Amino acid sequence: MNDIRIKIMSGIALLFIHSYVYSQQPYEIVESYAKEQASGETPQPGAQENNISIYAKPVTIEPAIDGMPDPVWDKAEGICVWDSIAQINVHIKAVYTADKIFFLVRFNDPTESRQHKVWHWNTAEDMYIQGFEREDTFIFKWNMEEKPVDLSIYADNEYYADIWFWKADRTDPVGYADDKMHIFSDEKMNKSTEIITRTGATMYLSRTGDEGREAYFSSLPTLYEGDTVHHYNHCPPDGSRADIQAKGVWNNNQWTIEFSRALQTGNADDISFDTGKTYLFGISRYEIAGGLPEPDWNQPLYNAGDVNNAITLIFDKE
Repeated sequence: MNDIRIKIMSGIALLFIHSYVYSQQPYEIVESYAKEQASGETPQPGAQENNISIYAKPVTIEPAIDGMPDPVWDKAEGICVWDSIAQINVHIKAVYTADKIFFLVRFNDPTESRQHKVWHWNTAEDMYIQGFEREDTFIFKWNMEEKPVDLSIYADNEYYADIWFWKADRTDPVGYADDKMHIFSDEKMNKSTEIITRTGATMYLSRTGDEGREAYFSSLPTLYEGDTVHHYNHCPPDGSRADIQAKGVWNNNQWTIEFSRALQTGNADDISFDTGKTYLFGISRYEIAGGLPEPDWNQPLYNAGDVNNAITLIFDKE
């Protein structure tokens, strides 16, 4: 009888905890967890979350995309943006040539995470199980609408967005960022994620890859090959999936990542840049997938990222 009473009381306690957590909106859970886990970094003077412009400077020499900044970057002034989910300052510069645009990104990170979902051998089960490792990432999210929109996944407006997704494990080794799309709609789509917006409305997020081969593929060993086995193998991407070159270097507790893309790719799933126009985008340190914090992961907020900034790209003519 005592055992039964204990089980009943435990069930009530778990139900209470579950109800308390989910009485909050998903974005409130993420933001609250982010602030609790903050490393102590505070917004730098001038760091902003909204209404900021970055000026891309014209250059005649392309920077090498190797994560080691060239002197050409000295021509760009750059901006500092506060990522409220990652609780870090992100420094960004931009330059462009006659046919390409380049970005330089820097942010603090006390650890270099270049492993993603490593396979760990489980002796009891005689099989590999997926680990809690999550790679470092960085995302540019470009508005592809004809009008300004809120690019957050907790917004109430629909949108299409071009995603440049740098991944320290899956894409960086071959020198690329993944090229994807976000479709945010009030209509349910195939393999879409249900999102509850800040006002309580229901929206759906579809995350699709551009046409072409991605820069990695999964391995699933069935026989013992060692206590740990890398989850992903690499290959050169092709098609529209190969539009964005990117390379990151972690040094002295800081990531430096360089990006390069053609101003116009000719692909319908990419944003097309005209140097006479301006473009709205946002950034995120973590994957934008509508997830909640996962405390067991080495990066609990890995798939809980979001765009909390509105940045306007302006092509400087000087």
